[in-house]
Amino acid sequence: MKKDARIYIAGHRGMVGSAIHRKLIKEGFTNFITRSSSELDLRNQADVTEFFKEHKPDYVFLAAAKVGGIISNNTYRGQFLYENLQIQNNVIHNSYLNGVKKLLFLGSSCIYPKMAPQPIKEEYLLTGSLEETNEPYAIAKIAGIEMCDAYRFQYGCNYISVMPTNLYGYNDNYHPQNSHVLPALIRRFHEAKVNGAPTVTIWGTGTPMREFLFADDLADACYYLMQNYDEPRLINIGSGKELSIKELALLVKKIVGYQGDIDFDHTKPDGTPRKLMDVSKLHAKGWHHKIELEEGIALAYEDFLERKFPV
Repeated sequence: MKKDARIYIAGHRGMVGSAIHRKLIKEGFTNFITRSSSELDLRNQADVTEFFKEHKPDYVFLAAAKVGGIISNNTYRGQFLYENLQIQNNVIHNSYLNGVKKLLFLGSSCIYPKMAPQPIKEEYLLTGSLEETNEPYAIAKIAGIEMCDAYRFQYGCNYISVMPTNLYGYNDNYHPQNSHVLPALIRRFHEAKVNGAPTVTIWGTGTPMREFLFADDLADACYYLMQNYDEPRLINIGSGKELSIKELALLVKKIVGYQGDIDFDHTKPDGTPRKLMDVSKLHAKGWHHKIELEEGIALAYEDFLERKFPV
């Protein structure tokens, strides 16, 4: 990518999109095309068509999506399927119509089968049943991968798909019901600390194993792959390291400085028992993560405090 290339970051205000924006600014890029969701509804085909015709970006990072944790995924199943399909279809198709040189589509590790062998290799896609609680979101993301490959095959488009592991970092979503596990834990332990609560209750048994990656590491990987990866199918992005939800809770508790107890509610669902990405393909391409989990959580907590969420 040349430094003056026109770059459209769909979802530039979100955690991932803003991290990509920061990375590109740091690398010297200046010609950005950005629109907030209030300025451009990516679900609206006519509006997206007009936007691409007018601005004709050279490169597209498709980081816009309707996202959430277990509760919101399982509650708003229709919305998650419909809205993500609409966003992807509109952006990918109009990128093709307007001659975008390269597009990077961001998926999610939930695309893989619930009981996939661990660590999860890229070729395990579509080899088994999905986790039921986020199946509609996963199906939408799988459709995005297939669409990128189909446009590559039929039209010669250089569209790549990346599958990040569980993400956290600056500008994360800390909504009490709709956030992912790590930001949810940060908020819950912080509120318990401020309010002097004796116990923090966490859903499930604490035994599921999870992998986490700081969003700025993901942005670095996306930038690297836009320069160095031009293959069909998908490529995993992660740290290659895992820990249990209980270990994660204890780490967040330590960083936040909460002194109370942790209670695991065994009546609530655990979700997928284990989810670790096989990142050997990414490592073979020459990229490795830089920010370890404890450092990253401390940075995320600082960001949480600076944003002054109400308690």
